[in-house]
Amino acid sequence: MTPRFSRRSVGPAERVLVTLTAIVLILGLGAVAWIAVRGAMAYRHLSAARAALSAVTTAGDDPMGWTGSLGASADDLAAAHVLTDDPVWSAAGAVPWIGPQLTAMAGAAAAGDRALGALTGLGDVASALSSGSLRTPDGGYDVELLASWEPTARAARVSLADAMAEMSSVDVGDALPFVADQFTRAREILGQAYDAADALHRTTQLLTTMLGSEQPRSYLVVFQNNAEWRSLGGVVGAVAQIDTDHGRLSLSAQASSADFREAGGEPVAALPDGLRPLFDDRPAQYIQDVTQVPDFAVGAPLAREMWRRQTGTEVDGVIAVDAVALSSLLEATGPVTLPTGDVLTSTDAVPLLLDEVYRRYPDPKDQDAFFQSATAAVFDALAEGRADTGALVKALARVGSERRLLVWNAAPDEQSVLDGTSLQGSLPDSDGRRTSLGVYLNDGTGSKMDYYMRTGAAATWCADGTAGLRVTLRNDAPDPATLPGYVTGGGAYGVPVGRTLTGVYVALPPDARVESRHASGSGAPPGFVAGDDRGREVLKWSVLLAPGESATLDLRIATPPTVGLEVVSTPTLYATEIPVDGAPCADEG
Repeated sequence: MTPRFSRRSVGPAERVLVTLTAIVLILGLGAVAWIAVRGAMAYRHLSAARAALSAVTTAGDDPMGWTGSLGASADDLAAAHVLTDDPVWSAAGAVPWIGPQLTAMAGAAAAGDRALGALTGLGDVASALSSGSLRTPDGGYDVELLASWEPTARAARVSLADAMAEMSSVDVGDALPFVADQFTRAREILGQAYDAADALHRTTQLLTTMLGSEQPRSYLVVFQNNAEWRSLGGVVGAVAQIDTDHGRLSLSAQASSADFREAGGEPVAALPDGLRPLFDDRPAQYIQDVTQVPDFAVGAPLAREMWRRQTGTEVDGVIAVDAVALSSLLEATGPVTLPTGDVLTSTDAVPLLLDEVYRRYPDPKDQDAFFQSATAAVFDALAEGRADTGALVKALARVGSERRLLVWNAAPDEQSVLDGTSLQGSLPDSDGRRTSLGVYLNDGTGSKMDYYMRTGAAATWCADGTAGLRVTLRNDAPDPATLPGYVTGGGAYGVPVGRTLTGVYVALPPDARVESRHASGSGAPPGFVAGDDRGREVLKWSVLLAPGESATLDLRIATPPTVGLEVVSTPTLYATEIPVDGAPCADEG
């Protein structure tokens, strides 16, 4: 018998339920299609904006370079923000798997769009810098124009800080790798833009005052010679006083380290507790050694007091630059001609000032005269307005990030504007996200042999949570017989001719400690001295190297692990140093 199925009528309530179910399905499919189409469009816009900004932020040495790409990026980011900012998209953020992808895209679009809204005003600033509008007809700097940029720079800085905080609140832990990578890169680009806006804001706050907008100012500039290492760069061989008055600069005095009276006498001030066992009193006795302490806030006041005793002038601040910084300034000014007939360029400044001069002039007084003439020629080019303003901004940004330009102001409120920047030349800070290790080099030979030294330093986190640090030195000097006695030191301080004696100071973060150390290489057996620098453990490694020899120090350091780990070290002459593949994490004693 064929079964029969009875048909029963569908009641009103059931019809309503079926209808609602169909509607939900239709709406759900529609929402999926809506999100898919808008998501694809938003992704294209975000990718285009990221590509446009990446093209300039990867340059690294142009703090305002990204403003040229704001127009193209702004349209893409605004479109992506509109596409990802609606109730359907927001509701889908709670859906498993797809939700984190949508949230990341929406976060990047919203933060980028809001940030660029405040950044567009900086395009006018960038145009003014590149066109030279900051210069006055008499070769000075327009301090009123510079001050007028402060509100725009402050607004951009605040907006970017808010955008970075917004992006930091987005969790991309469950996002797909390519989505997370895109989000991370967007956050990095935003961080670079923030750094540029922050630098401009600090500049508008401080530089107007330093240029004498309110009253005449005086600054002592100390020139570091990288051929004889000190912690912050090199021995101070020459100094100059620069005066400013309403944007105009003048070079009022110059001196060499040999001109300072009472060198080696009583210290001009007491060093902070813990530093004397590491450096003796030399930083407070000799102008040459004020940069031996790896904290410019300690050395700069010492230099200021030495200059006051020498000349009677109490300057408003101290600025330190090295030979590489001088060569970078020449990129902006172009070549300058010296009284000797030499033409100083950005490519030959370092070898001429730190090598050739010692071969040409055996008498240190003649060497000093040559240095002073080179300094005066570069300064005149800057003071007379011969520097391309845009190129000058790039050069200063680069040497500042490399710690080749240091600034200290005697007025605490002015110096506080530089808090947290590399311009302060302070010991590296560690926080909950980043651990910083300091590696500082000091010559013990009494020579200019560091022109031939090469270095390398790297750190990595070990499996047990400790940090592994590796530091390598190599002496690449030629046959000592081919070098002037002033370069080798002539054995005057007990170091054999041609060899280099280097003191490497490793400064740890507060509450960190060295668990193990191991030195290896072809040099003489090294020496170690432990010390303390205002609550930080410091290890001094002394190593003696003949030409062709190298030595390596491996440390295991107990310190709470963080996301980031970096090494801050003495800026030396060469951009390409000894490659270091990593720091070993095997136990070594």
